[in-house]
Order: sequence, then structure tokens, then C-alpha cells
Amino acid sequence: MNYILEAEGITKDFPGVRALDNVCFKVCEGEIHALVGENGAGKSTLIKILSGVYPCSSYEGQIFINGKEKKFLNVRDSEEAGISVIYQELTLIKELSIAENIFLGNEPLKMKSFVDWDKICYTSTELLKRVKLDVNVNRKVKELGVGQQQLIEIVKALSKNAQILILDEPTASLSENETENLMEILRSLRKEGVTCIYISHRLKEIFEIADRVTVLRDGKTIGTDEVKNLNESKIISMMVGRELKELYPREKHIPKNVVLQVKNFCVEDPTKDGELLLDNVTFEVREGEILGIAGLVGSGRTELVTSIFGAYPGRKKGDIYLKGKKIEINSPADAIKYGIGLVTEDRKLYGLILKMNVMKNITLSAMEKISKVLINENEEIKYGKKFVEELRIKTPSLETLVNNLSGGNQQKVVLAKWLLTEPKILFLDEPTRGIDVGAKVEIYKIMNELVRKGVCIVMISSELPEIIGMSDRILVMSEGKITGELQGGNVTQEEIMYYATGGK
Repeated sequence: MNYILEAEGITKDFPGVRALDNVCFKVCEGEIHALVGENGAGKSTLIKILSGVYPCSSYEGQIFINGKEKKFLNVRDSEEAGISVIYQELTLIKELSIAENIFLGNEPLKMKSFVDWDKICYTSTELLKRVKLDVNVNRKVKELGVGQQQLIEIVKALSKNAQILILDEPTASLSENETENLMEILRSLRKEGVTCIYISHRLKEIFEIADRVTVLRDGKTIGTDEVKNLNESKIISMMVGRELKELYPREKHIPKNVVLQVKNFCVEDPTKDGELLLDNVTFEVREGEILGIAGLVGSGRTELVTSIFGAYPGRKKGDIYLKGKKIEINSPADAIKYGIGLVTEDRKLYGLILKMNVMKNITLSAMEKISKVLINENEEIKYGKKFVEELRIKTPSLETLVNNLSGGNQQKVVLAKWLLTEPKILFLDEPTRGIDVGAKVEIYKIMNELVRKGVCIVMISSELPEIIGMSDRILVMSEGKITGELQGGNVTQEEIMYYATGGK
């Protein structure tokens, strides 16, 4: 085989932890190579080594590009060797134009002193054609959707003549149509000879797009094989080291009394006067059930739960009842007082304080439990240890910065924060986004345990198998309205999509 990239014997240590242990990773020229593993398996560390974020002096092992050994001191060295990374959190500067973003830090000059804007605009336009994006290169990036911004990141890499594109969870924030468009573009780039390393927890995508798969587990290479020789069960078994017999460990729940009622709920778009994002939404949640909310991007799912929680800026009207008593929620503090918790869609932006340690993130929403005037450190440690043990949060210590945990363990910290408030109702907005299959199953089991204790769970998910697999009842939203209600169990994806696209 003609390997364009070879990583041999890569070993990387952090204080108290070996992130990579003699990892070997080989990628063929012109292939789409999937890199998979649980959160904490070492994928991100390997990518940071290949991209020069971690300099060659900080790890053991060798990297070869087209058979020649390379030592990267920084990101620029890696880019000059033809490697470019497109991260899950996009790195574009929203206030700059498309063309400015594409050539930022790499501007062509004329007369050795002046930026050649004509060349930038012309080349940017030509590059956009390669990814089938027909937009004016002078438009600001902030005017584009997430899917289009993802394509700008790819174009930015192509402008540097990248021969190896590394895509880290590229579809995490994309709609189904945007995901399919990205797949088509990656197939086109493969035909042009561009090599892609594709990292994703969505195994369905791996089987759609990849030629070969490498699995990492606990910092070690478990194996590499062609996609045609694998199936989902085999990959999952390699990832977690055991067979997961049930991806959705659903339990039979018996719904009891109505706990939450929302009647004629309307929410205005804060950016457009008088335009409704939610239009007369009415529903109820019962004790002892998991209520799923499905719908396409823009259907109003997130706006619904964040508005009920008091965290959405748009003006709202309508009635909220808790156990038959009308309540007013004007802020998250009000919601917490009434026993409502919200695990947000974006855990890094809204769910965690990344530069704070695990213990302080856990106790953040329940300060009254650990303080009267001053924080009782013994109580803080007690609760921190309790939830680290109960939720099996993998962390070197309670003092570890939450930013240093894997995505799955970060999500468990967010859950722990809300469980400490002892909620009656828990909203989960995309609770398993960006985490591996093993961590997903653990979170599903936590959900089941909460329901057994009488907690009402409302789960939003873009993954229809997850909604079907875990919900007792499903509400489907379209354009700010509830268009369908389905009982869990024998629901099909086609039924959900019928209502999600406006069917009634």
C-alpha cells in the first residue's frame, strides 16, 4: 500500500495519565480513513500531535509523510507538510469576509508589500466552486449557516494545498441535508486525490463514507480494517472492549400524574419584532415517563425548553403549571427553585465553566447545599466524590479542570450538576451529542434510574433512533408548532419525519 501518512510508536503522557501508548496509525493516499474510539480513547491527542499542536519534543514516536520523517514544532510545520485540521468548534472570524477568512495569515502579496486582494477574491471564488458553494466571497462569515461555514473551513484548508484533511466530528452541528452535502463534497475531494481522516461517533456515517477504519481504545491501537469487513457490532466491540447487547436500554415506564403543563405557549424571535418562533404550543409531562421531542433544525425544540427554563431572550406568553399550580418563570434561578433542570445542547458554552475544576462545576447550581455564608469545603468534596463515583466520571481528581476531560465525562459532570439540585423535571437537549456509544448507554441508564425515582425527563434529540429507542411518548415539532404526538415503542422514523416536515 502507498501510505501518505504513517505514525509509528506514538506515546504521549500527561501528569498522572498516559494518553497514547505506542499508537500506530497508517493512512493510504486518496482514501477516507475513519478514526473511532470512545471519548478518552486518545483520538484528540493523536490529532493534536499530527497537526503540530503538541510539538515533537513532547511525545515519543515518529511521523512520516510520503515516506519521509517529519518533526513538527508547531501548527505551521504541519500545514507546510500538507496536513490541515477542521475542528468541531469552527475557527472562523465571523466579522471578516469569506475571502479574508480563507487567506487569513496566508495572504498573497504584490510588489512584496501589498495584499493582492484581486488574487484573493478570484482564488476564493474558484475554491468555492470545488465545494459547490455559490456565494459572494465578500459576504461576512456571520451571514452564513453552520453547514456553509464548515465548507469555508474546508476551502481554507484547500487554499494551503492540504493533501491530508482531518475532520473532527464534522457533522455534529449539521442538519441531515447539510450532512449529505458534506459527504458528497468529501467523495469529490477523494476523487481529486485528497486524503481525509474522518473522526465521528456516528457509525452510520462511517459506513457511508469511509474506506478503512482504525479503532483506538484506552490510548492504544486496537486494529485497522476495511469497512467492507466490519459491521456496527464489531466496531462497537473493538471500541468498548465488550459486546453492547442493547444500544437503547429502554425500560417499561408507567406514567403517573401530570407534573408539568404548558398551555398556549408563544415565544417571539428576539431579532425580529413580532415574529413567532413558538406558536401556541401546548403539552404536558407526566411523572415516570421519558417524553421525547423530535423535529428538524429550526423547528423550535431548543427555544421551547430554554424559554420554559427562563433562559431564552425572546418575549414569551402562555401559561406554565407545576402539579396544577400556575407558576411564573422569568429566569433560570426561578426554574431551579421550582425543581427544573436543563442540560443544554452546547455543554461547553452553556453547561460548564471549562477553566473550573470538576468539583466546583458539580456544585455550581446547588450552592445552598454547601454554603450558608462561606462555602463548606468538606460538603463540596463530599458531593463531588458522590457523583464522580455514582456516574463513573473518569477524572484523575476532583481538582482536574473540566476542560481536560473527554466529551462523555464532561457530559456526566453537567448531569451531576443538575442531579445535585434534585430536580422534579429535567430537560435534556441533545444529551448524547458528540459522545461515544459506550458513554451514551451509560447516560441512558442514568435516565432510566431517574425515571424510577419519579423524575420527569424531557429529551430533545436529532438522532431518531435515540428518540424512538428511549422515549415513552414523542412530540414532533415543525416551524414552532407541535404537529404530531406518537406513543413510543413501534414508532418509525418515517412517521416522525412526516410530522417533522409539516404533516398533520
